Amino acid sequence: MSNTARTAARTAVVTGAASGIGTATARALAADGARVALLARRTDRLDTLAAEITAAGGRAIAVTADVTDQASVDAAAKAVHDAFGRVDLVVNNAGVMLPNPVAAGRVDEWTRMIDTNLTGVLRVIDAFTADLAAAAADGRPADLVNVSSIASHIAFPDYAVYGATKAAVTQLSAALRTELGPRDVRVSNIEPGLTDTELPHAIDNPELRGQLDGMFQQIPSLTAEDIAELIAFTVSRPKHVNLRHTVILPTRQA
Repeated sequence: MSNTARTAARTAVVTGAASGIGTATARALAADGARVALLARRTDRLDTLAAEITAAGGRAIAVTADVTDQASVDAAAKAVHDAFGRVDLVVNNAGVMLPNPVAAGRVDEWTRMIDTNLTGVLRVIDAFTADLAAAAADGRPADLVNVSSIASHIAFPDYAVYGATKAAVTQLSAALRTELGPRDVRVSNIEPGLTDTELPHAIDNPELRGQLDGMFQQIPSLTAEDIAELIAFTVSRPKHVNLRHTVILPTRQA
């Protein structure tokens, strides 16, 4: 059975859909037949993406949401339910990467990463877990996909807090499998390596930005579409099959 056949008629939520992996994943899921709710802060980009998907024959809605704000997530969940009903596929992709030495004391960056990369993930999980469980109880596939990073298990200098948030996501995914797996909800954790997205644009440390630029010059990186294709494949497996933890790297990255 094709990916499209298995994904058709599903209802997906993709966070961080305004750029990078989120945008590519939304396109891939919509192309496979899913109705897709696009969640992110940048309304203009969401509107453009929703229009693009609709013009291509898909179904998508733009839902402005900030995963660091509980009221915003609550409102987004209501908007999704009002438009599409119950959700059976959630891709937790929203995240920020703000490296700096811990000794720099950048509490502002720590707070932003924890609020987005961990607490934001939890807010979205809380908003849609009941939907996933209900879909599974009806005999339908139900998927929670969390996008983590190889930084969850590989230490990079000056990325300690970012790595800690991603390690938390990976551990959260493992623990959730013990809670949701017995209810037939699949929980998958995706750990990309070097990927060409907008994440590096937020780095305000010139030395670290230069180091990362150097990596991109030396290693042919993954694209957002590479990750999206993996996510689409993961959620298109027969419902008794869970690709629980996938690490995806550029061939030249050790």
